[in-house]
Amino acid sequence: MYKFYVVAALLACVAAAPVDDDVHAEVKELKSDVRADGFDFTLDTTNHIHEQASGDAHGVIHGDFEWVSPEGVHVKVAYVADEEGYHPSSDLLPTPPPVPEAILKALEYLKAHPQKEESHH
Repeated sequence: MYKFYVVAALLACVAAAPVDDDVHAEVKELKSDVRADGFDFTLDTTNHIHEQASGDAHGVIHGDFEWVSPEGVHVKVAYVADEEGYHPSSDLLPTPPPVPEAILKALEYLKAHPQKEESHH
């Protein structure tokens, strides 16, 4: 009878052990369409990784990628890549603090009252 409890306890531990999805992840969907006027790309895996991108003939790319972090947080980043650079956006990316009200008022004042250029003789 003792052996039964040991075996049952071991089976319970194995059943409760987390499965590492990253090790056993498989590609659920992979699409790639490259054309003269651009491309479209999609990737989805069984461990909740998703990526999608499309580009045009001018080199502008719109896309997004997402995954679930080891802490269980859903991470999603959307982006545009163009001649001006890479422009990501996400709720998880840091953002600068707001401009203080006094600075905004000073900038408005300067805009409304431009300095006169001095003439140099």
